[in-house]
Amino acid sequence: MADRGWASTQLIEAAQAGDRESITAVVHGAHSHVRRFAEHLCASPQDAEDAAQEALIILYRKIGTLRATGALASWMFRIVRNECLRRARLLFDLHDEVGGGLTTSAEEEVIRRLEAELVAQAIRELPDVQRRVLIMRDVLGHPGRRVAETLGLSNAAMKSQLHRARARVRLSLAGRPGRPHDPGTPSA
Repeated sequence: MADRGWASTQLIEAAQAGDRESITAVVHGAHSHVRRFAEHLCASPQDAEDAAQEALIILYRKIGTLRATGALASWMFRIVRNECLRRARLLFDLHDEVGGGLTTSAEEEVIRRLEAELVAQAIRELPDVQRRVLIMRDVLGHPGRRVAETLGLSNAAMKSQLHRARARVRLSLAGRPGRPHDPGTPSA
């Protein structure tokens, strides 16, 4: 049975069969759900909107390939998740390319990529608000006021979340195998 908040089973079946009005109705009904999910998952509101739009385009083009009408919501959320992850990877790859000319050996390149993956993993493990604040402020370089306004936080709350996010990432990286010991922390 299809999710009652999205569309009826009959509407989804008609859309799968190629009925344009049904496809339009399913896409329209899915938009708010897809966008809300993207806002929770993506790093910025712009990425969320782009990911939601991409997911709706895929829905429009490929609804005929959907096997079970009851799987619409999980299919859409999987598309949104993959699109948000793709956009995050692009950010990290762009960041890698900026510093890419400084590598002097294959060994240094491997180490640099491993460290970048460790940092990316530490950021992925942050709570939603902390992750969004950290990415918008430190990765994308947005001004603090803009980050606070975008996320609906006071400037003080944004600074607090940013401080917590940086501390968690630092702690996470210090506790991972192969990471150098932070001289500011007592040794065991």
